[in-house]
Amino acid sequence: MPAAALLMASCGGNKSKDESASKGYGIDLTAIDTTIRPQDDFYDYANNNWLKRTEIPATEARWGSFSTLTENNRTNLLAILDESAKNTKAAKGSNVQKIGDFYYTAMDSVKLNAEGINPIKPWLAAIDSLSKPDDLTLLAARMHRSSGNVLWGSYVMADVKNSAVNVMYIGQSGTSLPDADYYLKTDPESKAIQKQYINQISKMLQFLGDKPEVADKEAIAVMKIETQLAKVSMNAVKQRDIEAQYNKRTIDELSKEAPNVNWKSYFTALGVKEIKDIIVSQPLFMTEVSKMYKSISMDDWKTYFRWHLIDDASPFLSDEIVLQNFDFFEKILSGSKELKPRWKRSLEIVDGTMGEALGQIYVEKHFSADSKKRINEMVDNLTAAYSEHINQLDWMSAETKKMSQTKLKSIIRKLGYPDKWKDYSKLEISRDSYFKNVNNASQFAFQFNIDKLGQPVDKTEWGMSPPTVNAYYNPSVNEIVFPAGIMQPPFFDPKADDAVNYARIGAVIGHEITHGFDDQGSQFDAEGNLKNWWTEEDKKKFEQKTKIVIDQFNGFVAIDTLHVIGELTVGENIADLGGFTIAFAALQKSWAGKTKPGKIDGFTPEQRFFLAGAQMWQTKYRDEALKKQVLTNPHSPGKFRVIGPFSNMPEFYAAFGVKEGDKMFRPESVRAKIW
Repeated sequence: MPAAALLMASCGGNKSKDESASKGYGIDLTAIDTTIRPQDDFYDYANNNWLKRTEIPATEARWGSFSTLTENNRTNLLAILDESAKNTKAAKGSNVQKIGDFYYTAMDSVKLNAEGINPIKPWLAAIDSLSKPDDLTLLAARMHRSSGNVLWGSYVMADVKNSAVNVMYIGQSGTSLPDADYYLKTDPESKAIQKQYINQISKMLQFLGDKPEVADKEAIAVMKIETQLAKVSMNAVKQRDIEAQYNKRTIDELSKEAPNVNWKSYFTALGVKEIKDIIVSQPLFMTEVSKMYKSISMDDWKTYFRWHLIDDASPFLSDEIVLQNFDFFEKILSGSKELKPRWKRSLEIVDGTMGEALGQIYVEKHFSADSKKRINEMVDNLTAAYSEHINQLDWMSAETKKMSQTKLKSIIRKLGYPDKWKDYSKLEISRDSYFKNVNNASQFAFQFNIDKLGQPVDKTEWGMSPPTVNAYYNPSVNEIVFPAGIMQPPFFDPKADDAVNYARIGAVIGHEITHGFDDQGSQFDAEGNLKNWWTEEDKKKFEQKTKIVIDQFNGFVAIDTLHVIGELTVGENIADLGGFTIAFAALQKSWAGKTKPGKIDGFTPEQRFFLAGAQMWQTKYRDEALKKQVLTNPHSPGKFRVIGPFSNMPEFYAAFGVKEGDKMFRPESVRAKIW
């Protein structure tokens, strides 16, 4: 079915005087399955016909409302890239020249296939020259500057306990499976994936010229190294503990804990001139790596580095290498049937590396100032509703309420695109080599990040490109960010019914605001510092309420016997509940002094709100992708992002007459109500 039809459905039937005359007001009526009671399973009621008729494209692991908007954006971005690539008269050094040349080299499959592994041969020579432990450190630094995933990771960001200043962080890395648990679980399905991963390593090493029988043994050695790293890595749940990952060290202190690594040489090779303190996210991991410097043979280290080199570089090499990478990471782990067409893969790379250069053209062509103005008004309404909700909380003391209000008022909002665009003048891009362009872009991005060290935090900087269909909250800056990409139908439409807009972009805005007050965000104060601002009693009450959310989601079965992991998804689940709750309140505030809208197609505005919210999360998954999401992703699958929050909202009960005995009903004593 055409994507547009899934975004906007025509409204049929006779309309009474108080009904909207607008067609396609934002709800897909054809998706609703009236054979299912909304009081029993609201997600399936709102979406089941869509689920039944929708086929996941062969290139995708899932499909939903985000996907359709992303496809629309891709069409617009493709036109920009095609035009830029054809513009051979663009001024050298201009953004148009750079994105055009970048895209041109990415699309030149004939050249890439002819080159084979030639682009990475200088790196292979460097790996082959490794002879002593210090060589590992220096090469790791070089690879980190080029986005290589070896040993550990390093980056600069705001000090979470002094958010005005940027500091160096280092922590676990060096593995390629999605999570540490993938290496450590012993159930049949996990063992099968581990075996397939070893096979993947072997096949990729064979592209480097290793004989199959040699590559098989080398792959086992790599798996042994990565499993050893996984044993001292935090899994996805443990990484939610922010305090446990804040371990400030001097270089001398780090050198005592991990003595076999020459840290001064590492940071010098990284391009860091002066460094005072380092935040070590996982000290146990760094200590283990240090021990492994001596316990692992140099030959095995060389194999490990060679594997990570070709694994990281594989998307930018010949088709046969790209396909082998796809076979494991997309087909086996996520269930995708076919490789995405080259233009989509190329577009993603350009957007991922030069997103603001591409985005600057995108917003000029496809984003209206009126949309930004309307969204800003909605943020005002949602913030006002949030403030009222805080004041009305019966479980929070006046002292903590005051601090909550201070934090709420301090939230920085970023809408559409940056006020100051990133300067790419130091990034060299040409038509000579795709791999070289990617390497240059990676090193440019790394240097851009490293240059922040010791500098004040730039609160104007964006972490997403303008075309991105997403949004985020950054606790260290206390900001909510909504790129232009998501400020379009089906998430926002100036022509749509207010109930629909508040249920979608309104709930997204409320979701991001609530992240400032979820189990993690609540640990940061108004200035973005990791600092307790709660009374002891209020903190205990909040944790009790959070526990209710965890328990509820632990009870949801995603597929087969695999349950949603409440401890992993709790932050997003709190944000979903807060988002819908505050958006509903803001919708009601928007009616103040006006005539309340009437029914459309038999649905009240309250019912339209919940229908629109449920259809926002319509998502169809391949089994492999669903399992991977449950095990590694802090977001619950789409269905539970609907029935979870709605089953806790008395407003939903009133809108659809939910009563005791209905499957969506929860006794008031076990409903989650936080914000």
